[in-house]
Amino acid sequence: MNFRIADTFTDSLAKLSGDEQKAVKTTAFDLQVNPANPGLKFHKLDRAKDKNFWSVRVSSDIRLIVHRTESSLLLCYVDHHDEAYRWARRRKIERHPKTGAAQLVEVRETVREIEIPRYVETETPAPVAEAKRPLFASMADDDLLGYGVPPEWLDDAKHVDEDSLFDLAEHLPKEAAEALLELATGGIPEPLVTLGEDDDPFAHPDAQRRFRVMADSDELTRALQYPWEKWTIFLHPAQRKIVERRYNGPARVSGSAGTGKTIVALHRAVHLAKQNPNARVLLTTFSLTLAKHLRQRLTRLVGADADLLERVLVRSIDEVGIDLYEAAYGTPKIPTQSMLHALVREASRAVDAHRFSDRFLMTEWTEVVDAWQLDTWEAYRDVARLGRKTRLGEKQRALLWQIFDRVRVELSERGLTTMPTIFASVTEQILDGSLLPPADFAVIDEAQDIGVAQLRFLAALAGEKTDGLFFAGDLGQRIFQTPFSWRSLGVDIRGRSHTLRINYRTSHQIRQQADKLLPPELTDVDGNVESRKGTVSAFNGPEPCIRIAESPEAETAIIAEWISARLSDGVQPHEIGVFVRSEAELPRARAAVGQAGIPMVVFDANTETTAGCVSVSPMHLAKGLEFRSVVVAACDDEVIPLQSRIENVTDEADLEDVYDTERHLLYVACTRARDHLLVIGVSPASEFLDDLLDGIASKS
Repeated sequence: MNFRIADTFTDSLAKLSGDEQKAVKTTAFDLQVNPANPGLKFHKLDRAKDKNFWSVRVSSDIRLIVHRTESSLLLCYVDHHDEAYRWARRRKIERHPKTGAAQLVEVRETVREIEIPRYVETETPAPVAEAKRPLFASMADDDLLGYGVPPEWLDDAKHVDEDSLFDLAEHLPKEAAEALLELATGGIPEPLVTLGEDDDPFAHPDAQRRFRVMADSDELTRALQYPWEKWTIFLHPAQRKIVERRYNGPARVSGSAGTGKTIVALHRAVHLAKQNPNARVLLTTFSLTLAKHLRQRLTRLVGADADLLERVLVRSIDEVGIDLYEAAYGTPKIPTQSMLHALVREASRAVDAHRFSDRFLMTEWTEVVDAWQLDTWEAYRDVARLGRKTRLGEKQRALLWQIFDRVRVELSERGLTTMPTIFASVTEQILDGSLLPPADFAVIDEAQDIGVAQLRFLAALAGEKTDGLFFAGDLGQRIFQTPFSWRSLGVDIRGRSHTLRINYRTSHQIRQQADKLLPPELTDVDGNVESRKGTVSAFNGPEPCIRIAESPEAETAIIAEWISARLSDGVQPHEIGVFVRSEAELPRARAAVGQAGIPMVVFDANTETTAGCVSVSPMHLAKGLEFRSVVVAACDDEVIPLQSRIENVTDEADLEDVYDTERHLLYVACTRARDHLLVIGVSPASEFLDDLLDGIASKS
């Protein structure tokens, strides 16, 4: 007998108390071991539309809803007695007549019409609003069925308009909801897989999004330990084509926050390892924290497959560079940022270059001289300085080179090796064949924040190889790297770039508001365009709340009240994140969470979310994090964009990149939220809040 669990079961389980969850898990294990155990009390639900629904007694008040047939047992839902029975009476599991997929369908007749209350009585007849045109009235029933719409919902689909589309989507299976949302925004959804009459409906790719076979108790343990979306690592059928395609050069997948780029990257790495049994695949990203998250997801995806776990190498890109350097030259002595600052400052004073600010000198060293590994005056004189907008004449460059040459000499004399130098050294060793590459293929997540020397290394590793390089990233989330030309380093993705359009992580309301921080299209230095047009969220949610407080004390009170309200809604403390621009604003975040009376954990690069604790973090550590509810606090004028960055700009042209990365930071923080978002600052608030407030009313 196949033993399965549904996503609705894990979602409902998460809403129970800790003791209730323990009891449910015990019952689930008993069912898996022996569904016919006489100690398990089954009760047939006679009033349910689906005659295969049964309840199983967990405790005096908790009931587990299962779907039982001769060949399978499916855990569907768990709740207190009345709520569990009510849920079962409004659902049925059936095979879709067109696609053949097993679907959990909400019974149409139970859905109530939404009544719009009249708040003002008046004798003057209100103007009659022009009825909005149904979106899919002209579509044939067979076409709608082909997108997975259940037969009993066809009439609703034919009459839905743009105002009621999200309400309808909440009642439909995911594949049908996503298809209608994409159609409504002018897209053309990918055709769904169609099974034969004798095929298992639970084997359909879309059925596997909601139903999972539990092969053994270990797999069930993992399923009950993690939320559904973090455990399944589901790959959408449209994404599978990107994952499994062969590319005759470097390829890239892009998309706004929450569209599944990391999932695609993860599956791409596993796919390459499976297709090339003797090959090693490097799955990498720019930070240790993100690499750790990738490693956890890989383990959940491949389980106990020791061969795949060994051949898919998950490391941060800097870890890879250091390991290779150690193998060739020994352990490098890497200078800290404060050490580099001191060296640049000393060299500047030695040549009396007071006209240049310390920040400008440091960024010029980091983003031009060190990044591109310029080692002569002629190289610096002639460099195009891609990504640096400040215009410099030859006399200015000559003075600057005196500074940077002193820094280079000082680093050498002290035996210090910067990360770009490490990558330049190992790249040279790989190109001349004296160093064995760490992998045959490379998959790079959050690629928009990969640096010049790192990309040059990746190009040497596998740039010209079929399927050699695969990038996943979003220009709108670039927060660490100045733009530069990939093509100049031998990485040309033209004709091999794909954009993901469906957002699975962030509600329509939050995504729509966050997108106002960015232009609808972003273009990289090589002219490749990433468009946010046509992106849709797969679910609806409350409107985000944008607040401007009169004082820090008022901000603290508002945040504390908002967090308390989310907890009352059933959100767990570890499902709440609070972000601020930098470490300087962390005390304000801690004060707000403290006033709410909730334990908290303050993030650094190695911190994990902790059960029972609200997570507090600077925005630059937000990458890879997801929360049901998010507060973005301290969004004051001169905090974001950060005033110190603006004051250190020596050319107005450089302001554009400062503002861009500051906007990207706020965008990243806002899009960590799934359901609830509060963005707040103290008056005078950040100018970025004007964009977020566009179209909604603020509260002061």
